[in-house]
Amino acid sequence: LETDITIPAELWNTNILPEGLLERWIFADAALVEAGDPVAAVRIEGALHDIMAPSRGRLHISSWPNSVIEPGSAIGTISRII
Repeated sequence: LETDITIPAELWNTNILPEGLLERWIFADAALVEAGDPVAAVRIEGALHDIMAPSRGRLHISSWPNSVIEPGSAIGTISRII
């Protein structure tokens, strides 16, 4: 079972810049994370925001630093550990 790590649309204050930038990952690919852990940092309209893990499990990165991101876009997944 996998859960997407998505960029919340409410991080955009305006619609002037409809995209942002994936600044960095805080955890490495395949790392074990807990729900609520900050896993990535994104820059939107000049502000840096932490993106939290939606669930506990193993992180799978699908977007790399300096990737352009949009509201609601998925940047990775968390696979549940049984």
